[in-house]
Amino acid sequence: MTEIEQQEADAAFWNEAAQFADNSGVSKQQQKEDEEEDPCGDGQHLKLRDDFQNQVKLLAGFSSGFSHTTREGFRAFAVSLSIDSTFTPIDHRSDGMDRRLQFAFALVCLGLLSSTARSDLVISKAERLVDLNSHIVRVLSLLKVENEGPDDVSEVLLAFPDAQAKNLAAVRTFYSEGKKGGSVLPTEPIKPKGMPSDVTYYSITLPKKLGKGKTVSLDVLSIFTHSLKPFPEEITQAESQLVVYTDNMYYTSPYPVKYQSLVFRLPGRVESYTKYPKVELVKSELRYGPFEMQPEFSYSPAVVHFENNNPFAVANELVREIEISHWGNVRVTEQYTMSHGGASLKNGFSRIEYQARPYMRGASSFRILTARLPPRAHSVYYRDEIGNISTSHLWGDSQRTQLEIEPRFPIFGGWKTTFTIGYSLPLHDFLFEADGGKRVLNMTFGCPLDEVLVEKHIVKVVLPEGSKDITVATLFPTKQSEDVKYSHLDIVGRPVVVLEKDNVVPEHNLYFQVYYKFNNISLLSEPMMLIVGIFLLFVACIVYMHTDLAISKTSSSYLEKLQWEEVQATVQHIKNIFDQYLAVHDKLESSLRDLSRNGDVQSCKAARKAADAQFKELAKELKPLLTFLQSCSRASSILPKIEELVTKEKEMQEKEMAKHTTVVDCFEKKLGGKDIESRIASQQQKLTSLKQEVKSLLDSISEI
Repeated sequence: MTEIEQQEADAAFWNEAAQFADNSGVSKQQQKEDEEEDPCGDGQHLKLRDDFQNQVKLLAGFSSGFSHTTREGFRAFAVSLSIDSTFTPIDHRSDGMDRRLQFAFALVCLGLLSSTARSDLVISKAERLVDLNSHIVRVLSLLKVENEGPDDVSEVLLAFPDAQAKNLAAVRTFYSEGKKGGSVLPTEPIKPKGMPSDVTYYSITLPKKLGKGKTVSLDVLSIFTHSLKPFPEEITQAESQLVVYTDNMYYTSPYPVKYQSLVFRLPGRVESYTKYPKVELVKSELRYGPFEMQPEFSYSPAVVHFENNNPFAVANELVREIEISHWGNVRVTEQYTMSHGGASLKNGFSRIEYQARPYMRGASSFRILTARLPPRAHSVYYRDEIGNISTSHLWGDSQRTQLEIEPRFPIFGGWKTTFTIGYSLPLHDFLFEADGGKRVLNMTFGCPLDEVLVEKHIVKVVLPEGSKDITVATLFPTKQSEDVKYSHLDIVGRPVVVLEKDNVVPEHNLYFQVYYKFNNISLLSEPMMLIVGIFLLFVACIVYMHTDLAISKTSSSYLEKLQWEEVQATVQHIKNIFDQYLAVHDKLESSLRDLSRNGDVQSCKAARKAADAQFKELAKELKPLLTFLQSCSRASSILPKIEELVTKEKEMQEKEMAKHTTVVDCFEKKLGGKDIESRIASQQQKLTSLKQEVKSLLDSISEI
């Protein structure tokens, strides 16, 4: 028989027992006859019958808490007594009553035995402090556990109702021995048999076994998320936020509790709370109790409706990438998807009202978040999809670095925003040498923002290329996987360790370690690759510059291309010669101007003699160029203009020399300026026209 079938059979057994107790009273007529025939006249046997009914019902009601062995014992004991489903006849009432009393006594005895087996441990004192100042609920339970059983005990069970356990982010148990200091005890989830199924259990492993009559003091910190429910769920911009918190007035425990109390620490005014004889509201604390002698799994709801305007900052997803460079840097990039988990905003948002009226700024909204970064963080940036966000403030020293960021708009209930924070850290502060030639990275896991709940937290540790033998050590369970990231100059990629955890609170911001092996020679791979790449680039450039990539040097197209390039070079040379011609003409004109100014005829004749020599040199240089163009078929389109240019230049030289001779003769004859101008007027006009034609021809040749 499976465990589920066994539980169903056990439940049927106890239902029969309860029905048996109900039927034991038979009819009202039978009760009347019993009263009339009471042999003692004091109704004692009727009282015993009622007690019997109550005992069976009580034990049937608590049967779900008994172990399977105990329930089987009940069944076997009942069968051994041959209990029927009805009482014996009236004339055998005395015997039937005795058997019923035997059955009741047996059930009570076995129930006590079972209760004793489960109640070897007793919580002699339980004090709970529930901190409701933040949207993250923290419950500190101060427990004093006593062993009343004969056997030593090595573990203590914690119990959380499933409705509460689904929001449990972390549970930690602290143990202290006076002046010897304290320690954190292992606290692991467990599924004990024979316990109520709608409760989640954790097992605390004691540092040493708890003997008979001994006590141990434990401090249990339980952290819950999404436990504060906004009520109402929607508020306007001017309203304060009210929330509801529900808890058990009694400490939920699989053990009896002798003495207990409950304190709610509240951030604001209280709208309402569960009334109880033992309750008082003192300033910001709501106190229940003390309560005494409560059985295991006692329950009574305690509901508090109060004002809480603290920021309900929730990171729906945080992707934190830690990239290690053995050149001395650790780069951290954090990508946030942030929202407000409180009451949603209704009737819209007014920026004018928000700026002008302080009471319209939304008491529960937030516009500033503070990040506690590691010491000596540098190169810090804060940006979103649009770009850099300048509304941030950074300050720090060798002990801490604090970044205060302000989103582009205030965050109200139901609103979301995304942004990225990045910074760099010195490598020697976080990377160390470990045993076995390994290196160990020691970084914090959680979110650096104050009082932020992270619903989905992903940490990616990007190790240098070539890392191997990778192991991870964390102080709490996480989902681990591996990935590969390719970056600049990577060949096989960089190994990435991925850690994932849901429901992350500030108490998870603990150090974790990543161990790996890395050869220092691998550091030279990327620089050497870069050097070789640059060297090969220069070699390729040199080879390209010295390589003729023509298809064939004998092809007609190639020969025509070479011939045309040679024609172009020749034409350019001719153009340069004619530029020199024009320069010589300018010198002759300059000598004539000097003559008119100082009357130095000899200097003017010397200038003409030098010009004649230059004209001859240029003509000698021009002759082979013209011969080449005349013999080249590719120059047929440009040769006529070149020949015309040569003709115009010769004519221009003749006119220039004639003008020069006339002016010199006039100066020797000592004629006046007007006579000289009248004699050279026609020559000057012709020279001006020829010079303009030569320049036009040179421009057309340049275009070709």
